[in-house]
Amino acid sequence: MNRQAQAALLFLLGATVLHAGLTDLHLRYVKAGLRPLLLLCGAVLVVTAMTTVWYEWREASGKRDHDGSGSGDGSDGGGESESGNGGGGEHDHDGGHHEPRISWLLALPVLALILVAPPALGSYSATHTGTALQKPFGFPELPAGGALRLGVGEYAARAVYDDGRDLRDRPIEITGFVALDPSGVPYLVRMSLNCCAADGQPVKIALTGAVPPVLQPDAWLEVTGTYSPRRTKDPVNDGPVPYFEVTSAKPVPTPNDPYDEVWNG
Repeated sequence: MNRQAQAALLFLLGATVLHAGLTDLHLRYVKAGLRPLLLLCGAVLVVTAMTTVWYEWREASGKRDHDGSGSGDGSDGGGESESGNGGGGEHDHDGGHHEPRISWLLALPVLALILVAPPALGSYSATHTGTALQKPFGFPELPAGGALRLGVGEYAARAVYDDGRDLRDRPIEITGFVALDPSGVPYLVRMSLNCCAADGQPVKIALTGAVPPVLQPDAWLEVTGTYSPRRTKDPVNDGPVPYFEVTSAKPVPTPNDPYDEVWNG
């Protein structure tokens, strides 16, 4: 791989990273808060590629100027000798600037980003990973009156670690995807991220009440209902899983950002 090929791959990789950062594609890989860093990395790669092309062009222009002035000053014999040396130098130049073929592995991230858009982590990961619910630092005040729209992580934390103190007797709306444990218990789940999809862990709510009779794993639901004091344990890690009393449920499209950040109050 020569410098031109390296620059082309760097440019394609940088442009692809910029495309992911400027669209919702990056949400499949990292949490939304890392978007500025992703854009910065893409810009650095593009600038590096353009700098490499400029450097190569400048080096080639300097070599042409040097060869032109040398051929005007020398005699025929000297020209032949210089030409011979030049031929050897060109051979060395070609050989010296070719990198190992393993450098072409740089093309793999480009192809992966362009050709493959992996699905968000779903029910399979949720049922094979224990709940990541942790006690938060505190519980901010909730709006007074009316229905509450909560995330899965916030409802679970308030239900388990605050005994539903501010949730009782209030209608609550929660959105998440469906997962079924081996015994058939339905969960509403959101995957929580610390950094990126590689460290994604589920937070789960067990559903009871007017649960739809047929549930498809990975289907997204918006459930409306009320706080339930019931608890169960996650079959994977024995972590606490609160129940939610469902009064109605409706399917909803997959959100642009399917992940939640870890809720710490």
